[in-house]
Amino acid sequence: MEVPVTTYISLGSNIGDRSANLREAIERLGGLGQVVAASSLYETEPVEFTEQPWFLNGVVELETELAPAELLEGMLRIEQQMGRERQQKNGPRKIDLDIVLFGDEIVKAPGVTIPHPAMHERRFVLEPLAEIAPEAKHPVYRKTIRELLEGLPPGQSVKKFTGQ
Repeated sequence: MEVPVTTYISLGSNIGDRSANLREAIERLGGLGQVVAASSLYETEPVEFTEQPWFLNGVVELETELAPAELLEGMLRIEQQMGRERQQKNGPRKIDLDIVLFGDEIVKAPGVTIPHPAMHERRFVLEPLAEIAPEAKHPVYRKTIRELLEGLPPGQSVKKFTGQ
């Protein structure tokens, strides 16, 4: 039997009932391991492609026995089952799932890069991640999530979502 690995998955949605989409995705992630913790949801302005609706984002802590590629495959299957269409890079989407950390592993393989290559620059990932795992370490930068968040320049609006 494999030893479970603590992994953190970023979730986002900006089409349809965003909070329901994220709740459904979290429930489905339970089929890939055990959901140990889930952050609050945060309303965030889009980055890169900005002409689209604001996102709801969150992060889940998942204990899994899957290898990184197997986990990614399962997450892509969840996105597809939930109706994600990849029509435009960084465009509107019903659901987006990304592995941001996988234990302390560094993975660079076709289709999978862990830790997520842009996570240390993204307030919409670091804010919810710091809520549930402030002392988790980035295996490349050797800083805690809290330190990475505190080091971000001002910018991108990320606020706790108080809606339904």
